[in-house]
Amino acid sequence: MDIVRTTNTHHDFLFLTRQLDAELTARYGDLQLQYDALNKIDPLDTAMVGYVDVIPMACGCFKMINRQAIEIKRLFVSDVYRKRGFGIIIIDALEKWGSELGYSEVMLETGKEQPEAIGLYKRLGYHIIENYGSYKGFENSLCMAKSIALD
Repeated sequence: MDIVRTTNTHHDFLFLTRQLDAELTARYGDLQLQYDALNKIDPLDTAMVGYVDVIPMACGCFKMINRQAIEIKRLFVSDVYRKRGFGIIIIDALEKWGSELGYSEVMLETGKEQPEAIGLYKRLGYHIIENYGSYKGFENSLCMAKSIALD
């Protein structure tokens, strides 16, 4: 997989996040409507797209939470490319990029009905934390965090 650092307005990033939104809506139904507003994020220069040959198949981005922490957002791997380690590669690349920029903690939110994502994050060293920010009071949200070494 080739990874390209880009913006969250890049056409391939948007193509992949539309797939993500469709998958989440299929999984959660009307419950997803309350999360849709939280998934609309300001333009970011901290997005990436993974390609196999020239096909966009994975993405993710992060935004600053505070001076020490970033939040991973919009992490997605197209279904035909899953279970090949591409999600791990994207997460590692996002963590490395955050570290390069001086951040020492990574936070994220996932849904409780996504055991494959929860398992992946736990394998990568993330631990469950109290729901933060906009996710406070969201019963279906599971927030996680991990410390990262600064580059």
